[in-house]
Amino acid sequence: MKDVIKAPIVTEKSASISADGKKVVLKVSKDANKVQIRQAVESAFNVKVTNVNTVSVRAKKKRVGRYEGKTKAYKKAIVTLAEGSKLDLS
Repeated sequence: MKDVIKAPIVTEKSASISADGKKVVLKVSKDANKVQIRQAVESAFNVKVTNVNTVSVRAKKKRVGRYEGKTKAYKKAIVTLAEGSKLDLS
């Protein structure tokens, strides 16, 4: 279960999504499915989850001067919490 959740994602877009306190954006393992993510969040943070949406973020090409590379690809989960549950990661 600990290998499923990697880190919270704190960006402007994720802050606007989680502004109402009902949703949380997390970076998760690439091979984790929605059921595993739900169980990991419920057991780790002691909250009730109603919905899990996942997005596979592709690697982007970046360059610094003449050197080219790619950012890492990852999977993120937008977790909707039940009424009365609260999770503050900011």
